[in-house]
Amino acid sequence: MTVHAKVYLVGAGPGDPELLTIKAAKTIGLADVILVDDLVNPAILAHARPDARIVQVGKRGGCRSTPQEFIERLMISEARSGRCVVRLKGGDPFMFGRGGEERDHLQAAGIDVGIVNGISSGMVAPAAIGVPLTHRSWSQGAVFVTGHGKDAASNPDWAALAKLDLTLVIYMGVARCGDIRNALIEGGKAPSTPVAVIHAASLPSQAHLVTTLGELTEALTASGLASPSIIVIGDVVRCAEAFSAQPVPLSASN
Repeated sequence: MTVHAKVYLVGAGPGDPELLTIKAAKTIGLADVILVDDLVNPAILAHARPDARIVQVGKRGGCRSTPQEFIERLMISEARSGRCVVRLKGGDPFMFGRGGEERDHLQAAGIDVGIVNGISSGMVAPAAIGVPLTHRSWSQGAVFVTGHGKDAASNPDWAALAKLDLTLVIYMGVARCGDIRNALIEGGKAPSTPVAVIHAASLPSQAHLVTTLGELTEALTASGLASPSIIVIGDVVRCAEAFSAQPVPLSASN
C-alpha cells in the first residue's frame, strides 16, 4: 500500500491560546506527531490527541537550539512512515519562521506540505498597547523586518529603511537594538521618532516600553525587557495608550 506522506506547517499565533485559528486547532487534532517550537504556549497542545507524540524542538536566539537539519530529517522520516506530522511554530510559519525553507526541503523529499497560517506577533504586539500599524495621519504602510539576517551580507538595509515614511516592525531586534538605532539615525531617521518595545505580547507577562529612537538603547536596558519582543518605530506609536513625550519605561499587563 502506498503511504501518503503529509506535513502541516502550523502557526500557533503570538501566545494567547484564544488567538489560535480554528483551522490550526483542527489540524493539531489530526496529528500523530507534533514538533513544537519553544515559543508555542503549552496550553495550545490541549488541542492535540491524547496519543499524539509531542517533540520539543525549540529554537531561540542565543540559546542552545535543536539543529534545523535534525528537525527536517525527523519530519520526513515520520511522514514517510505514514504519520500525520504537524510542525507547530509561534506566530506564522511564513513570517520569520523558516517556513519557506522547510516547505522547499520537504517538497524536495517528495512530501506534501500544508500551510496553516497563524497571527503574527508583529500584528498583535502593537495592537496590544493601542498602536495601529497604519494611520491616515502618520503612516500609509508598514514594513516587517528581522533584526538580523542569516549572515552579515543579508542583514537589513537600515539606511534604506530609514528613508521610508512607514512603520517599522522589527522582530528579533533586542540584542542588536544599539546597532539598529545607530544605523537608522545615520540613515536619516530622526532621533525623536517614537518607539515602542512590546515583550510577550498577548500573554499575562506582557510588558512594554515607550521611548524615542535616540534613547532606545538606554531605555531598553533600564526597562529590563528581553526577548521575545517586538520593536515598533514610527509616529503611529503616538497612539499608544501610555504614550509620553518623555522616554519613560512603562510596564503593563493586559
